[in-house]
Amino acid sequence: MSNKQTFRGCMIFLCGILLCAAYFTVAAPKPRLRIVQTNSAGDNINIIDPATHAVVGEIKGIEAPHGIAASRDGSRIYVSEEAQKTLDVVDGKTLEVIKRIPLSGGVPNLIALTPDERRLYVALRPSWDDLSHFPQVLARNNGAIDVIDTGTLQDVKTIPLKGGIHDLYVTPDGKYVVGGAARDIEPPVNMMSVIDTGTNEVAWTLSMSPSPSPMAIYTNPDGSTKWILAQNGSLNGFVVVDFATRREIKRVNNPEIPLEKQNPSGPPSPSHGIAVTSDQKTLLVNSRLNSALYAYSLPDLKLLGSAALSGVGASWLTITPDNKTAYVANEQSNNVSVVDIKSMKEIARIPVGFVPARNIAWMLP
Repeated sequence: MSNKQTFRGCMIFLCGILLCAAYFTVAAPKPRLRIVQTNSAGDNINIIDPATHAVVGEIKGIEAPHGIAASRDGSRIYVSEEAQKTLDVVDGKTLEVIKRIPLSGGVPNLIALTPDERRLYVALRPSWDDLSHFPQVLARNNGAIDVIDTGTLQDVKTIPLKGGIHDLYVTPDGKYVVGGAARDIEPPVNMMSVIDTGTNEVAWTLSMSPSPSPMAIYTNPDGSTKWILAQNGSLNGFVVVDFATRREIKRVNNPEIPLEKQNPSGPPSPSHGIAVTSDQKTLLVNSRLNSALYAYSLPDLKLLGSAALSGVGASWLTITPDNKTAYVANEQSNNVSVVDIKSMKEIARIPVGFVPARNIAWMLP
């Protein structure tokens, strides 16, 4: 073979490599992860791109959105709408509301999907519109949990609960729904209720004063529920409830900081927002009072570190599926803090709508 032929063969081989590289570069999938941020005092929901820390989309026309959940394939986003007392279904591609499901009564708050996504549970706290003793306005006795069939998009059952439910969570194994009674009812109910998803009936209750909200779930190695980690509206920290024995076993306080450094807008809940990483190794806890996010190890609950937040009013948080980043909604400064979990440093702050609250990680369809 001549030198010219050898050179030509090498060039063809090199071009082939470059073309393959170009193909795989072009064909590489675009990042699908987004953070969906509700704005509880507005009529829109922001879509955040975690790669750019910017708002890149919006869901419009949902007034006073409260709870939010999404299907794993991203095709649906579910939102509880306080203004119309409905569960709204949003198309993941168009970001348009495709159905509003009327609920049984009360004001819809947090929502949760079962792992198989066949049912969705809606927390209903009593509505304050009973004028029977006017000028005194009373809460109606219409608190409950509604069960939504996601196949038919129908409300198929109502589980009445005294005092209603503000926050609820489906356990990772799908066997139970854990709900906390609304705390704005007089006299307060002060109760955690556990619903069996097989029967949609109350399995057991636990008196807790104040009632738990928000909550996170820590599991056993087999996926069953070990602990409920609950905030309660009065403690700057959280309570540990052992699921098997159905009793409170520990209280953990977030670190104290000097009075002059505390957030004067911290109430009504000094600590609001709590989540467990998907690997079950770390618990993240907001402190409104301290304007901080704290990390605790699991299961020993030792303080690992803290991130100072430049926003005010830390209220809810969500964790990316890779457990690298937390997004904290700052409801009193109308922005979202982005925290690197490994370093526990705030790396960005994103302006959003009015009174940001619940947020979730969502995969584009």
